[in-house]
Amino acid sequence: MMSLSGGPEASAQIAGMIFAVLLLDGDDRIVESNSAAEEMLGRSSNRLVGMHLFDAIGVEDDRMRIGLASNESRIIARGITIGTVFGDRRVNFTSSPMPSHPGWRVVTLSDVGQPENSDDEERVELRAPAVLAHEIKNPLAAIRGASQLLERRVEGRDRPLAKMISSEVDRIAQLIDRMQQLGAKPIEVTGPCNLHEAVRNAMATVRAGRNDGCELVEEFDPSLPPVAAQQGALEQVLINLIANACDASRDLENPQVTVRTRYVSGLVFNAIRFGKATRLPIEITVTDSGPGIDPSLRDHVFEPFVSSKPQGQGLGLALVRKLLRDMGGRISHERDERAGVTHFRINLPVAG
Repeated sequence: MMSLSGGPEASAQIAGMIFAVLLLDGDDRIVESNSAAEEMLGRSSNRLVGMHLFDAIGVEDDRMRIGLASNESRIIARGITIGTVFGDRRVNFTSSPMPSHPGWRVVTLSDVGQPENSDDEERVELRAPAVLAHEIKNPLAAIRGASQLLERRVEGRDRPLAKMISSEVDRIAQLIDRMQQLGAKPIEVTGPCNLHEAVRNAMATVRAGRNDGCELVEEFDPSLPPVAAQQGALEQVLINLIANACDASRDLENPQVTVRTRYVSGLVFNAIRFGKATRLPIEITVTDSGPGIDPSLRDHVFEPFVSSKPQGQGLGLALVRKLLRDMGGRISHERDERAGVTHFRINLPVAG
């Protein structure tokens, strides 16, 4: 590749890419890797060089392994699962043969995360619950008023029935309030937020509201800078995720949920809504050892009215995604079957 005088050479261009790049020789051994590959695979370039591709990334899909056996084939695969030292990750994968060097190829890997809707799609998706909530609230208020009047007039065994009507109306009203939150205007980021203060406040709230013995474990990086977030909204997000993780672990002998924070230097999220690429290096991971979400629902867990809980309403994670999008962040879900754990990962920008 030629470059204009004074421009970066090809090696510098590859080093600056935000997705992982691996150069493989004819024996599928890694010859070169960039910093994004180090970050994704959890190994330094010195350790990656010389490794076979399948030793660096675990590929369980038989079709992928067969396709990769032919190093002359061009491969594009979206949303495949690979194994890394951090556990399983869903990635987009490409393999490109090099005509100038038969048998050699370039492999790229990029995080799938959760698919982001366009602005128009997102507005329609979140507006529908709010419109429905508005239409339901008026008749609901009339039903509640009638039930209260009925409760005062009836006697004996009919009074509990009137009370049940009133309590069920209250329960539905709470559900309606949550639906309206999905369609609410975006929250404003009020300034730098102390990440660990928000996490500890959320953990304290969950501990105070439960008596099932679920242990909450901190694995914090104390050197992390403040994040660009609204602290109340971030705490609401974390309370929801930690409580869900505790619910998922409730049938285990020693239930435990781990909350981990770290700096991920290579992660960049293309936030089209903001008109520029936004770096999201601050990561919060909530991990539990429960059975995980039903595989048929895993690609839809952040959509409204999707829930794996018997009595779930499917609004909690949809609201979590909305709040994080409002703050310029993102959330993703991963299931590591080999380790038997579920991860919910939040990524946020640094303040200022």
